Amino acid sequence: MSQWTWISASQIGTSHIRTGQRLQDAYSCFGVLVGDRNFFVGIVSDGAGSAELGGQGASLVCRNIAKFVRSHLSTLKILPSGSIIEEWIDRVRDLIYNVAKLRGKDARDFACTLICVISDGDSSIVAHVGDGCLVAREHASELWFAPSWPDHGEYASTTSFLTDQPTVSLRISSIDIRVDVLALFTDGIERLVLDFSEKIPSSKFFNAIADPVLRSTVPMGKDAALSFQLKRYLGDEQVTARTDDDKTLVVAVLR
Repeated sequence: MSQWTWISASQIGTSHIRTGQRLQDAYSCFGVLVGDRNFFVGIVSDGAGSAELGGQGASLVCRNIAKFVRSHLSTLKILPSGSIIEEWIDRVRDLIYNVAKLRGKDARDFACTLICVISDGDSSIVAHVGDGCLVAREHASELWFAPSWPDHGEYASTTSFLTDQPTVSLRISSIDIRVDVLALFTDGIERLVLDFSEKIPSSKFFNAIADPVLRSTVPMGKDAALSFQLKRYLGDEQVTARTDDDKTLVVAVLR
């Protein structure tokens, strides 16, 4: 039976260090065994830099979407439909609005993005709000593709958020081809790993970042040693010289 192995890390941006802000990114990733199917679940969220409590919003979103996914897979044992994901988004939006009300805040103070992927390799579904991206490698051709592109608004450094009113700009994509590598990341590294002129992932970057995971000696689950190396890489000067934002990257391989 094929198993998922993954690495994951976040690194605070140098601009946030200078201003004394906390890390605004959050993520959650885990595997779920359902019969003879191994599902990988990856969730990343980026708290809006303009939002007072964006990081807390991102953490709340990752924690609760993870809870919804676990419950769904354990009971129904199949990928969720688009309508079920829409229900999850409505529920997490309600949670944010309730928390904001209890704390005397505006829901916009918790503004954050979302990327969530659920995959057993043969079939995958992706939920995407805002910027950041999910890229995947087709097993047969080993070609990289992005089922949905980062959502950038009309003006520079703008995007959509889960707290937007009156409705959220949610994009749901189904992947019906076999994939063996998935990578999710927040907008902090978008310009380093995506070709915006061609709207394609950088195969050079993703082949290089996936190769150690494909060769990992950890048979399943998180490779802690490689995740530590990933965290160091995200904080390295060669990266921080090109982006001062928070950075989160999750890479999962099916072997």
